[in-house]
Amino acid sequence: MNRLRITHKTGFTYGGDATASYNEARMLPVSFDGQLVIASHLDISPVNAHHNYVDYWGTRVASFEILTPHRELSITANSVVEVRPRPLPRETISWAELADATDDTTATVEQLAETRLTAPPEEVAALAREIAGRSPDPMAAAFDICLAIGDAVEYVQGVTGVHSSAADAWDHRKGVCQDIAHLAIGALRSVGIPARYVSGYLHPKPDAEIGETVAGESHAWVEWYAGPGWHGFDPTNSIEIGDRHVHVGRGRDYNDVPPLRGVYAGPFGSKLFVTVEITREA
Repeated sequence: MNRLRITHKTGFTYGGDATASYNEARMLPVSFDGQLVIASHLDISPVNAHHNYVDYWGTRVASFEILTPHRELSITANSVVEVRPRPLPRETISWAELADATDDTTATVEQLAETRLTAPPEEVAALAREIAGRSPDPMAAAFDICLAIGDAVEYVQGVTGVHSSAADAWDHRKGVCQDIAHLAIGALRSVGIPARYVSGYLHPKPDAEIGETVAGESHAWVEWYAGPGWHGFDPTNSIEIGDRHVHVGRGRDYNDVPPLRGVYAGPFGSKLFVTVEITREA
């Protein structure tokens, strides 16, 4: 078990006065089996009132507007979270049982349809079919598909952007965790395994000392349904979800869980800034 303190600061600077901005932030974690939120708080500057709610996918959202002139919007999320390993279960269901089970709930049906970001190139879909065809059950297939995608795509920053699709990343065979997650999700869905996008944080240093603060960043991984329940896996690092992963949000793809989204009235052009610091406290 790890107790982690996460400070995530992000926002925009503008080339002049923005006269108004309307925003949503998805930066605070939630409690569930394997993760306990001890404390969490969102600081927004300029100071304003905000409305908090949980969206359709179960993610905490802060919705706010700033109606006074400002040249910078800054949001800082401070969280303390206890996380423990969540290894993949070994029990599973058959392919026929999975096909029947996915028709039973909205949650599984909604995570079978491809989106613009997850739609896999034919080469990726063919790879997934080949793996599924020789796999004894959906759990084994999902595991092997994620490993294959992680092996095929090199983690390289700057090649893709937040709006890049799985197909874009596959063309380069390079991308970041967002791209690798989209490719894995598209591959899983293409063979009938419901899959969803998870956003959060990964402590980058497995052997960090207690009290040590390290530079981190937002991270993305996948969850699939292969019975019983949903199971997480990190295809970028080819590891199971453990006590260094802090979950923030789930959705069909990145567009359902961006840390910060909004519009503003003011001068053309804005610059995004992001810093993440993670401290192991226990």
